[in-house]
Amino acid sequence: MAVTYDKAYKVLAQQENISNSKAKELIDRGVVKVGEQKVLIARGEIRTDTKFNIKEIGKIKVIFEDKDILVVDKPAFLTADDVAKKYEGAILLNRLDKETSGVMMFAKNEDFQKKAITEFAQNRVYKEYVAIVEGKVVDEIEIDKPILTTKDRGMAKSKIDLKRGKPAKSTVYPVLVEGNKSKIKVVIESGRTHQIRVHLNSVGLPIIGDAIYGRTASNINRVLLHSKVTKIFHYVFESPEPKEFRVYDFNS
Repeated sequence: MAVTYDKAYKVLAQQENISNSKAKELIDRGVVKVGEQKVLIARGEIRTDTKFNIKEIGKIKVIFEDKDILVVDKPAFLTADDVAKKYEGAILLNRLDKETSGVMMFAKNEDFQKKAITEFAQNRVYKEYVAIVEGKVVDEIEIDKPILTTKDRGMAKSKIDLKRGKPAKSTVYPVLVEGNKSKIKVVIESGRTHQIRVHLNSVGLPIIGDAIYGRTASNINRVLLHSKVTKIFHYVFESPEPKEFRVYDFNS
């Protein structure tokens, strides 16, 4: 029998009995794999007998809510805008990358939003992340390197730029070392686009699962970066580490 090809999203749509637009959305979210390889291009040609695996996207959970602030636990594979659409009238205070999970905050009124923006601008918001990186981290590391972000066709890309970059500081703390991989805590001042991912890669500690700035791994299908603790005003919010961080096989 002759081998036939078609666009990946069309093959997925037929296999899963879903619409073409839904199939394209799943591929764009990064949750579709063939074997251990993530399908990256929805319109790319692929064999029509290809078998796909689709990772289920976790549910958004409310961590805390009062008259001023709404805080949620964002799962990986949803954009900040995806989450914002679920809470009409709430005003987004911090963004997380699509594959980054954890604490996301919304203001429930403009007065609180203005106060929160001032806290962020004055670097008075405590932001703690956990990450799994390639490399051994046994000492505290301070990374103080300016970051420049540019956009191409709507996609943001950041890099270290000593002349044109904006100030950015990340402090890395060792948590666990196994072989040549480490689990680390990262506390950031400011919050430049892709700051942690760019900073860690710049010191030879690429985040596992990061196809853009870090190091891909066959058994990992997301960036292993999680927003764990955020403190603003008198509030302290914490999101438990996802299972990828708790049961990660460092030797795989």
